[in-house]
Amino acid sequence: MPEMEQILQAAGDLLGSELFNPVDLGGNPRSTVLRCHMASGGSVIVKSYSTEPQGLRSFASEAAGLSLRLAGPELLGVDVDVPLLVMTDLGRAPTLADVLLGDDPEAARKGLLAWARGLGRLAAESVGRRADLARIRERYDKGVPSWEDEPWIEQAAADLLVLLDRAEVPVPYGLAEELAEIGRAVRKEYSAFTPGDTCPDNNLLTPDGLKLIDFEGSCFQSVFLTAAYCRMPFSTCWCVFRLPRGLAEDVEHAFRAEIVTAYPILAEDALWRAGVRQAMAVWTVDATVALLPRVLTEDRPMHRTRRPVPTMRQLLRHRWEMLGVAEDFPALAETMRLLMRKVAGSWAVAPLPEYPAFSAQSVTDVS
Repeated sequence: MPEMEQILQAAGDLLGSELFNPVDLGGNPRSTVLRCHMASGGSVIVKSYSTEPQGLRSFASEAAGLSLRLAGPELLGVDVDVPLLVMTDLGRAPTLADVLLGDDPEAARKGLLAWARGLGRLAAESVGRRADLARIRERYDKGVPSWEDEPWIEQAAADLLVLLDRAEVPVPYGLAEELAEIGRAVRKEYSAFTPGDTCPDNNLLTPDGLKLIDFEGSCFQSVFLTAAYCRMPFSTCWCVFRLPRGLAEDVEHAFRAEIVTAYPILAEDALWRAGVRQAMAVWTVDATVALLPRVLTEDRPMHRTRRPVPTMRQLLRHRWEMLGVAEDFPALAETMRLLMRKVAGSWAVAPLPEYPAFSAQSVTDVS
């Protein structure tokens, strides 16, 4: 990761204004995010990236995704060499995670529906812009394929078979073929733009409406993969609890109502439901191979510092329970039931609770 002085100098050169008082907003192993004040007045967000492959992928994807100008902060400048971006500062509004972990159920419900409508509107408006994103990404390409070109669905399916063997879980007959068919179906059609990481803490609830941040995973993918985020909910995120009965359906409907303006055929219930179930299967396999190796011997919280938060074992068991009744995928459903019996059967963890905003029940806290 570049040194602070180098980051501030490069970002200041892009803006033609000296930057000072940087405040670290978190980031991740791939990137550093800073709020900086300008000598000319106001503040901006500066985001620099590591030169490891994942950092370079994130840089190219975010620069291209913001350059489409469909959503997110305004892109003020790009330094391909450092590499870094300078963006407008969207302020200190609460995130969707803040309201879901808070104590106001109406604010949480409204936040979820605004999030789903915003994602659906973005997806619908992006249809037809896939070639534009690819062309822009070439400008910032650092030699690492985008997630759109990465065979991550197929890799997760292969990794699941290896993981089952390691966990001494028998592989049901036909599982590999079933996973391959699910992957082909999800990749086939109905693509739209997504920022990638649309988790609750990457969505600001501002007085002017929903504002999306973090475009490191920008790409075009099946709208069903985003719809599954509404239904599961939040397929790859740490801030995952149960939703009250019926609310997941309302959130999914809010997303679908927007996307059918671009893909009217998705108003057909059978087609929609099958696509969402396939996407849920993809995300459940992805979560299993990402999390299960980390908790085979002991449980861990889903986030290093945020509380309240569920544990990884709570989340996995919840995902497996949801997919264990999927009649569309008999081999995969049987795999989920086997994981429940042979792996989760010995886990002394409470069921995944509701989001704190909807329930007074406290979440198991792991220190």
